Amino acid sequence: MRKVLTYAIHDVEPYINWLYFYHAWQVGQKGAAEREALDSDAREMLADFDRHFATHAVVGIYDANSDGDDIMAGGVRIPLLRQQSPDPVAGACLSLADFIRPASSGVADTIGVFATTVDTMMENSHPDDPYARMLAQTLADRLAEATAEKLHQEVRTRLWGYAPDEQLSMQQLHNEAFQGIRPAVGYPSLPDTSLNFVIDRLLDFGEIGIRLTEHGAMRPHASVSGLMIAHPEARYFNIGKIGDDQLRDYALRRGLPETLARKFLATSLITR
Repeated sequence: MRKVLTYAIHDVEPYINWLYFYHAWQVGQKGAAEREALDSDAREMLADFDRHFATHAVVGIYDANSDGDDIMAGGVRIPLLRQQSPDPVAGACLSLADFIRPASSGVADTIGVFATTVDTMMENSHPDDPYARMLAQTLADRLAEATAEKLHQEVRTRLWGYAPDEQLSMQQLHNEAFQGIRPAVGYPSLPDTSLNFVIDRLLDFGEIGIRLTEHGAMRPHASVSGLMIAHPEARYFNIGKIGDDQLRDYALRRGLPETLARKFLATSLITR
């Protein structure tokens, strides 16, 4: 199942995690007056956005199985990385593939794959005013993340429906008190941004206005992509540094020249 959705700004706004917004502006609890002024400007801009823009999402829910460190979903193989030092919590070297039933089990599992974004002009809506431009960009980032939060809630309760009775407050959502995880591309569990090329084959990012750079970065910048995993023991972790042995294996599984895989994973490689 693949679904494309468009959201009004006022429907997404309640899902914004304002802590990250204030962090982007380096405004803490002690700067009360500065924070109040910033908040007032942000709310005013959101009201303007609501009149002119929207956010967009595409999500696919597919039968899936793991095959080693790969996840197979929707006829596409998604190669993943594995920690090379034991996770401090799990005590083992983790891969996200560990949270999907292996093909050898003979039983199909399920996975969600998603992307969210904003109207292209939103983050470029005030080109001649540096303050307003930065405010628009940081709000656009938060709206893309908020859209992913709302989408994930709809997936859990309705579209996939593995948690139909979930009743969580917004604070609980921000604290990730729900079942499952939503690892995003470019974050510690999925550090290779070029994995977007693989996910794009499942979702067709272009339908919601996302284009990819040569390294797999998304444009608009205010875009999020990743996986939705329902396993009750699934958790976030940091892949950390990987060695040349895993680099070669990963390049083979991705069908990439090792030199290109090395470029994509440059920040994740053990340096000698």
